[in-house]
Amino acid sequence: MNKTVHVIDDDPALLDSISMLLEASDLQPRPYRSADEFLAQKPETLQGCIVSDVCMPGMSGMDLMLRLGRTNRDIPVILITGHGDIRLAVEAMKAGAYDFIPKPFAPEALIDAILQALRGNRRSAPEHDNASSDILQHLTRREVDVLKGLALGKQSKVIAHELSISSRTVEAYRSKLLIKLSARSTTDLVRIAIKAGLDQDSQRATV
Repeated sequence: MNKTVHVIDDDPALLDSISMLLEASDLQPRPYRSADEFLAQKPETLQGCIVSDVCMPGMSGMDLMLRLGRTNRDIPVILITGHGDIRLAVEAMKAGAYDFIPKPFAPEALIDAILQALRGNRRSAPEHDNASSDILQHLTRREVDVLKGLALGKQSKVIAHELSISSRTVEAYRSKLLIKLSARSTTDLVRIAIKAGLDQDSQRATV
């Protein structure tokens, strides 16, 4: 397994913090303060994985990922951001991000994502590899409605308005979905929903 992790962030303190975390986890960080600095390293030949902030001066992490999609599709990109929302997570994963991690994040969550990326494993649990019907059949109609809202990048208050329920009820459904789908975060739910085709499918559960 290649242990190289290219870390791109314009915040020197966070860049140093992530680098130390990676070293403590027996990984090999290569820090960069901008996407342009990283691109100067001929990324089409690089291996390992990339951890990049989304919002940076100059080229953003999202733009960098899209550019790499044309030159080095084999290197996985993990995006981190302090300005994350569901819509941005949906956009990032549809664009090809290996993972999308909002700040502040638990160190073990970042390391887990990096290790899976370096090993070439999919982040979702095995049961998430089933067909969408296999996933949806374990959910109620309303749970699928909420999950689809997440897949479309909608905030809880928007989902609540469209379903004529309260935002608190939407949050309750989201909590149930986390348990039923063995997901650890809303980002995980978004990933599962997209894989199930709920971002473009009107399919509903039958239970």
